[in-house]
This record gives sequence, structure tokens and C-alpha cells, in this order.
Amino acid sequence: MGIGGIGMSALAKYLLDFGNRVMGYDKTSTSITSQLIDLGINILFDDSIACVPEEFLQEDTKIVYTPAVSKDHPQLNFFIEQGNEIKKRAVVLGEITKETIVFAIAGTHGKTTTASFLTHFFSHLNLEFTAFLGGIMNEYQSNLVQKGMHYSIVEADEYDRSFLQLFPDFACITSMDADHLDIFGDHENMKKAFVQFSKRVKQKVVVAQEVDLEGQSYGLEDNAPYYVQSIKVKEQGYLFDLVTPTQIYKDVYLKSMGRHNLSNAIGALAILDVGGFPLEEALPALGTFKGIQRRMEVFSLENKIVIDDYAHHPKEIKAVLKTISEFYPKKRNMVVFQPHLFSRTQDFMEDFVDVLNQFDEIVLMDIYPAREKPIEGVTSDVLLDLIQNKNKRKISKEAFRSSIVNSEADLILVLGAGDIGNYIQKLKKTA
Repeated sequence: MGIGGIGMSALAKYLLDFGNRVMGYDKTSTSITSQLIDLGINILFDDSIACVPEEFLQEDTKIVYTPAVSKDHPQLNFFIEQGNEIKKRAVVLGEITKETIVFAIAGTHGKTTTASFLTHFFSHLNLEFTAFLGGIMNEYQSNLVQKGMHYSIVEADEYDRSFLQLFPDFACITSMDADHLDIFGDHENMKKAFVQFSKRVKQKVVVAQEVDLEGQSYGLEDNAPYYVQSIKVKEQGYLFDLVTPTQIYKDVYLKSMGRHNLSNAIGALAILDVGGFPLEEALPALGTFKGIQRRMEVFSLENKIVIDDYAHHPKEIKAVLKTISEFYPKKRNMVVFQPHLFSRTQDFMEDFVDVLNQFDEIVLMDIYPAREKPIEGVTSDVLLDLIQNKNKRKISKEAFRSSIVNSEADLILVLGAGDIGNYIQKLKKTA
């Protein structure tokens, strides 16, 4: 239930591959649900019990659901009342990976990229592993990479405290900025959950240098055991020297833009190193990384450069802004942003205003509600009014393409974690 979610869809593919009969429900059709249907999974977009096939209404049907599914969902309540076995996604993921050596990546930003770098390294080293990812790796066109079950790579999601259902052997914590305050109440409670998670790790934890938790730290500055020096921009990436507690590796090339992604790559290398794998053999893989859908993806459209990114938190938008300042300093830019969640927009309204103000041109779309009901006084119009930059406007979904094509900007940023992803996918097909 909620099968179109990025984490749920990976689980559905995994369960199908292991010979289970799988079906699902989701609110809307997306490229992910279409891919699952192509694999032979029946997906319902109607929440009525009447449309569930008889064979799946039986008491031996096991239900896996995401916290995004509403508590008053008719199908979910039917199975609860009937007494079916019902588990959250995180519990099932914990059970699947419990007998493997688990590498868990946690953090409010950077989880998917760091986990994807680690997946790329494991593949390059020919290890037997399965990776459950929060994004589609371009190399595999999938968020599930299966090459055995000796090791597991999982994203440890803090939302709903899901990561406390996992049993990690090794963990990397990329960031601990305030987020999901609808769940945690405040930043301090969120930090306590991360402390709990770090204490569940059986062997070693690596943490980004700004994360105030015990562990081996990594970052872009030399006050961490794992860091980089002599950084130079090269093509769409960086050339640098990697410093570890035991060695310096010269002239390493990362094919990925953005200092935040460089930090994510160092985090993946640090957890690889503490896990006892040969860094020297893994490093060349940084130059062949093909990226992740909607993570600093660059393409051309009618003589414009378009960058598509999942950024939906002010810190993430700031990282994108920093990246374009470094790689495209002279280009006039326009940001098209779809805020994600009413609660996040409310919690970080001033931060969103501050960062969006710094783009040359600002285009907002309506807030994507995901699992939430509207909050009075929290809208994209309110956000737009607070932005001082005069080159600003709000658009409908129908105007998405024309606003990009008709812009005078040379560089277009498309940012957000909602269904803006569907619009950009359509746009890429016409590029």
C-alpha cells in the first residue's frame, strides 16, 4: 500500500523476484507504477475494497504499508479488521536484511547519493549484495540492485523513526538538519532519534564532520580523518586528493557536480574503508558514476541548460545554488520550485524565502501535499509574497513547459520532491 513510493517500489520488486504474488495500491499513476505494472504487478488506483481481486482479500494476504497511507484508508482498515498480518515498510526491510551484513545510510540530505556511490563501489568490487535505494540509479534504471545477499545497502529513513527498525553493521550519517518536525516536534527530538539509530549500529559509524554524533568523521575540510584537498573543477566533476587516516590518494576524479555530492562520495568511501574494503580498487569507479535520476541531472532544451534536482529542503536548494555558482557562474538562471509538504513549508518559510531570493528569476508551483491536509495560511502564494526579488511568479502545472521554454534565462533549475518529477520526465522526452 503506497507501492509507487520510491522505497516501497524497491521492496515490491524484491518480493516479486523471490517468487511472491504481489499487488499494490497507490493514489496516482507515475513512471514508477508503470514500470511495476510492466513487471506483472497489478496496481489499483482506487481505494475501494470492491476493486481488490478476491484472491487478495483472503486472511493469508500479508500487507506492507508506508506511513504515507492514510489511517482511514478503506482497504487498510478492511485488512486490519480481518486480522491480516500488517507491517510497515521499514519493519519488512529490517527483516529481509537482518541475516546479511548491513550498510545503512542515514541523514536528512544525501542518503540516496551516498547509498548509490556505495552501490557503485560494491558493484565495481564484484561483491555479493542487494541495494534498496531511494532513487533510480541511471546505470541500472532501478532503485533495486540485486547481486547477491551477503551484504545489504539500505537507506535508513528518519521519517516516522523508520530507521529504528534496521539492524546495521555499519552506518554513515550524512546530515542531521531539522526536518520532519511534524513527526519529531522539534530538532532536539529528531537528534535524539539519530542518537538511538547510531547506538543500534553493531560495528562502526562514520559521520559527516558537521554531525554531532560519535563516529569516524569525513568532510571537505582537514579537521576530519577522511577529507579532500587540492580540489579542482574538471568537466562536470572534480579532481582532488583524498586523505584517509592511513594514506593520501592523489588525482582522484569524481564525475559528479556539487560540493555536497563530493561530500557524499567521501562518506561512501569512508564507510567502505571502515568496512575493510580496498579503497585503491574502488576509487576509479568515481569516474564512471552515471548518477541518479533527479539528482543534479543536466540536459539541454532549446539552447538552454536544464538541471533537474530533488532538492526540497532549504539546505538542499542552497547546495544546488552553490553548485551552479561554481560551474555556471556567468549564466542567468531561473528556478522552478514546487514546495513539498505544507508542514515543511510552514517550518522553513523564512529559510525558503532567503535561498529562493538569490536566484535571478523565481517560478513557484502549488505546494505538493503528499500525505498531508492543507494548513491554513500556508500556500505558495504566501511564500511568493515574502520573496523580495521582483522577477517572480506562480504558475499552474499546465504552464510548466512554456515557462521554461519562454524564459530569458540560460540556465533552468527544476527543484522539488513532488509530482514535478513527472513533468520534468515528460520535458526530457522532448529535449
